[in-house]
Amino acid sequence: MPSMNVGDQKPAAVDEKSAPTSFSPGAARKLLILAFGVALALGIGFLLVHRQKATSEAQLAAMTKQNALEQVRVDVVTVGPPPASRSLMIPGETAAWYISTIYARVNGYVGQWFVDIGDHVKKGQILTTIDTPELDAELNAAKARLKASDAQVLVRQAQLEFAKTTYERWKNSPKGVVSDQEREDKKARNAEAVAELNAALAQVGLDQAEVDRLSALEGFKRVMAPFDGTIIDRHIDLGNLVTAGSSATTTSLYQIAQDDPMRVFVDAPQSMAAQLMTIGTPAVITCDYLPNQRFEGAVSRTAQAINPEARTLRVEIDIPNSTRTLVSGTYVQVSFKIKGSGLIEIPAAALLFRTKGPQVAVIEDGVVGIKDVTIARDNGNVVEISSGLREGAKVALNLSSQIVAGQRVEANEIDQANAKGIAASAH
Repeated sequence: MPSMNVGDQKPAAVDEKSAPTSFSPGAARKLLILAFGVALALGIGFLLVHRQKATSEAQLAAMTKQNALEQVRVDVVTVGPPPASRSLMIPGETAAWYISTIYARVNGYVGQWFVDIGDHVKKGQILTTIDTPELDAELNAAKARLKASDAQVLVRQAQLEFAKTTYERWKNSPKGVVSDQEREDKKARNAEAVAELNAALAQVGLDQAEVDRLSALEGFKRVMAPFDGTIIDRHIDLGNLVTAGSSATTTSLYQIAQDDPMRVFVDAPQSMAAQLMTIGTPAVITCDYLPNQRFEGAVSRTAQAINPEARTLRVEIDIPNSTRTLVSGTYVQVSFKIKGSGLIEIPAAALLFRTKGPQVAVIEDGVVGIKDVTIARDNGNVVEISSGLREGAKVALNLSSQIVAGQRVEANEIDQANAKGIAASAH
């Protein structure tokens, strides 16, 4: 076994994990300086944020205190006396004085048409002509049958004359020359000839009636206007097949309307029925596409009954329309001047709908007071009050729900006429 020298032995490996970490004096100093800088920056940031927060809170408190000291500005209107009369505005619709749908009375084809939509026509003016080959053939056949019947009458007359003279001769013959049987036979032949002539005359009457009927239908080949008016619709063209009648499967030829004078229909609420039933109640009609024109008329008739479904009264106003400015089917606004109810009126914007029911805010000496009221009638932008409010009171418009009774406000009074046009908002 070979021997090993002491000098040849290698030292044992040192465990790196168990070896202690050593820092130089310069590295430790740098770490201390870095930690101190971070701590200083955090402290300065904390102080700045705290100061800014404190400043904001102070400003908010100051603004809140200032707003609390300032009075809220509200619009108010003074309640006036009950009006002697008032205007009632109701939507309506125009309608033609006459309107007629024209159908063909004979079968055939459109030969010509002479008017179109928008044309003004006179009564009796020809609108279109219809070619009727079948009707023409029927009329010619009927006339031929009539001639044959007339000829048959002549035959029956000749036969009657012969039978009459023969009977006269046999009647006046002495007894014994002719037998009684032959005499009665000639008498019967005479009576038969009279009956045949009467039947021929009756047939002439029937054939003449048929000719007259077909001739009358021939007159319907020319379609004429039933009255003065305006063509508002045309459903035919050259060569179209037309069928007589007005059933659901039959196509009309024209539609014509007379728009002078013009009817205006409105459905008045039941509460106004008593006043609007009076014939002659004045009315003013306006429409949006003619903003600068007013058409005056009066109530001409009413339905004299309330519609049980809508609880409204049908009212008709007649107005002149010689210039044809208004057309049928137009949406219009109808204003009636009716007698006042004797109740005070306030703008709808003054109402407060809260848990206790309808209320109004009354401003007295700059202090808000909430009063309960009773609504007698709602007229849209204006309501009539039957109790809870007096004439001369100042009521607030569109009062905010954040304003409570007893709070002081700054009143900004506006004219009542302008206040009626202010839309009511939710409270």
